[in-house]
Amino acid sequence: MADIERIALFIDGANLYATAKSLGFDIDYKRLLREFQGKGRLIRAFYYTALIEDQEYSSIRPLIDWLDYNGYAVVTKPTKEFVDSLGRRKVKGNMDIELAVDAMEMAEHIDHMVLFSGDGDFRSLVEAVQRKGVRVSVISTITTQPPMIADELRRQADEFIDLIHLVGKIGRDPGERAERMQRYQERRPPMPAPAPAGHEDEEE
Repeated sequence: MADIERIALFIDGANLYATAKSLGFDIDYKRLLREFQGKGRLIRAFYYTALIEDQEYSSIRPLIDWLDYNGYAVVTKPTKEFVDSLGRRKVKGNMDIELAVDAMEMAEHIDHMVLFSGDGDFRSLVEAVQRKGVRVSVISTITTQPPMIADELRRQADEFIDLIHLVGKIGRDPGERAERMQRYQERRPPMPAPAPAGHEDEEE
């Protein structure tokens, strides 16, 4: 049993979301966890995302809560608002430092790091983790135009896995989304019936 590979997942939440969206599917995080639990001893699955604090309701909040209760170590921080040189309001929510610090700390306790991100800024982190004897797989995609993964990160990784090849293993069943929407619609109060229109036949 001693030779079972110790694995840790590092998920750049915003980056993975954008990559999956560009490929036209939703991630099923329960299936994702199960997929990697089957590949070795999963030590930790980190999920990183920035949150807009003053929003009354954030669409990502239900996902964060679910992940928190279902085997993920969720790392969040509030986004920062700033005004750029042209006077435009921008929101900044970069989690690179948090991910890098955790990866360096975990490197001594794992054999295999799986990074879900295409961000080229992580190239030097991957190199540093490899120097500690850890194998690094990077998951992103080259099937989009332009590719979602930076070339330098792809070259540095021990293994590059295109997210499109994992759709069947970690993708959410499209029917499930339709089912959830239907349940949501059923719970909503019925809309008042529209007033009858005058000349519908003529418009066809």
